Amino acid sequence: MTTEKDAPNLLTTRRFGPFFITQTLGAFNDNIFKNALVILLAFGVAGLSQADVDLYVNLAAGLFILPFFLFSATAGQLAEKYDKAAIIRAVKVFEIAIMLCAVVALHFRNVPFLLGLLFMMGVHSTLFGPVKYSILPQHLHESELIGGNAWVEAATFLAILLGTMLGGWLITLDGGTSWVGVAVVIVAVCGYWASRSVPQAPPAAPGLKINWNPATETWRNIAFIRGNRTVFLSVLGISWFWFFGVTFLSQLPNYTKVYLGGNEQVVTLLLTIFSLGIGIGSMLCERLSGHRVEIGLVPLGSIGLTVFGVDLYFASTSIAEAQGLGAAAFLHLAGSTRVLLDLGLIGLSGGLFIVPLYALIQTRSEPTHRSRIIAGNNILNAAFMVTSAILAIVLLKVGFTIPQLLLVAALLNAAVAIFIYTLVPEFLMRFLAWMLIRVLYRIRVEGLDNIPEKGAAIVVCNHVSFVDALIVGGSVRRPLRFVMYHKIYNIPGLNFLFRTMRAIPIAPAKEDPELLRCAFDEIDAALKNGELIGLFPEGGLTPDGEIQTFKTGIDRILEREPVPVVPMAVCGLWRSLWSRRDSRLGRMRLPRRFRAKITLIAVAAMSPAQANAATLEDAVRRLRGEGA
Repeated sequence: MTTEKDAPNLLTTRRFGPFFITQTLGAFNDNIFKNALVILLAFGVAGLSQADVDLYVNLAAGLFILPFFLFSATAGQLAEKYDKAAIIRAVKVFEIAIMLCAVVALHFRNVPFLLGLLFMMGVHSTLFGPVKYSILPQHLHESELIGGNAWVEAATFLAILLGTMLGGWLITLDGGTSWVGVAVVIVAVCGYWASRSVPQAPPAAPGLKINWNPATETWRNIAFIRGNRTVFLSVLGISWFWFFGVTFLSQLPNYTKVYLGGNEQVVTLLLTIFSLGIGIGSMLCERLSGHRVEIGLVPLGSIGLTVFGVDLYFASTSIAEAQGLGAAAFLHLAGSTRVLLDLGLIGLSGGLFIVPLYALIQTRSEPTHRSRIIAGNNILNAAFMVTSAILAIVLLKVGFTIPQLLLVAALLNAAVAIFIYTLVPEFLMRFLAWMLIRVLYRIRVEGLDNIPEKGAAIVVCNHVSFVDALIVGGSVRRPLRFVMYHKIYNIPGLNFLFRTMRAIPIAPAKEDPELLRCAFDEIDAALKNGELIGLFPEGGLTPDGEIQTFKTGIDRILEREPVPVVPMAVCGLWRSLWSRRDSRLGRMRLPRRFRAKITLIAVAAMSPAQANAATLEDAVRRLRGEGA
């Protein structure tokens, strides 16, 4: 497909590169400090009993996540009211101050001081969170959002992994507290240096009055999210991913030790495979989506999370006979490859799942509320992670094994996915359309940015095959409600897709005048509601590959509700399996080439005063040219 930018080049642009480095170093530093502190508490502070260690380790986890509940609402308002680049630089200065204090606290091994600094690092991450995702739509083209989010997610998970490993290694060296102190200060300074090159990102709501009450503002943020059903369910999907991911990652050390017989090397290997899977899945999003916000990938990701999560359960259900195996010995065990593949594919599926959801929130949110919506997303993410920990504790207490707990998470994922896709069929429709058109065709699109991002409009297109609606609907970013001949609408198998797309069946007056009247009423109501209508004005499939005369139904629609009309043409489908090319022979003909090339072209919208059946037919004929 055509694109505005080549996403891999984003890293070399000032619009993205400095921000990318800044946020990656921030995640890296968080985890250096956090893991070094956990290991220091467990092994490096004299006079602590095992009960004290358990208390402090769990307290550390809670203190890091607590600021997300306390300050996310305020952080979202600040990101709305002030320049986001200025906020990023201020947050990085704050990080340097925290890490300078950490040098002193680490030297004296002062546990309360260290825990307080970990809380402040949580505040740092909370303040950065809303800016992290709301700045991307200001600096990137929409065709770059998937690539930008993919780089951010891939780098974040790898930074978490590498920071955890580096923090654990440094603290075990002679003079480890000094090494950790030097490392976190250097990384913080590098983050600030990178942030100085982040371009300005003007405030979306400079007149916003800050509500400092976190409880009432949190409730307002949730209300903003719930105001857009698709955004709300996308936020729930992201929060569920964190629930699912935390369940797996928190159990991985004990799962490795007890059920795989591995030591710390094997834990690191499994974490590496999982993180690489997330990175690969995130980057695959861009390639598979053609640089568009393709929510059809979300169901694909959720299917993978369940399938490979269930398979991981069957890969190792009993306690390992051998214990303390290193990475090399583990890799020689029967079944080790299956475990690694399952974890890698769970990570890959997670990348496919989460990247389009973040991009969807960015594109479907009002710019003046985007930062606050992302702040609300962060609050729900934190709540789901805490719920995950509580559920794990309860299930393990009542006798579940770790593999059984992971199986429960995988099965719950299937239930949650079905629930979300039932409430918002757009996700499932996009997935099925995406699968169909990419298995059968290679699509080149031109001019789809001519379709209005918001508000009522009509898209008119020539009608060549039974799958035209799926191809057009699967390529246009906005949900598109098609008006289609009732006999096509009722084709077995495809009817489910058309109903999911909320298509509007129609019939000629001589066939079913009541259905015709209902169709026009529904079209009128949809346009009044600001929706996008898809129309094939020929009134049926072409019998000969040529464009037929456009019916005057479009004129009647525009008389009732004058809206812009976008002419579009689909080329290359006449020779497909789904056209009427060989209907004279009484059979359908298989396409000559698998994954044949087709083209979808749109031009600038016509005003209601310009648009009528004749002018639209002429525009579509010129667009299609000779390519039936």
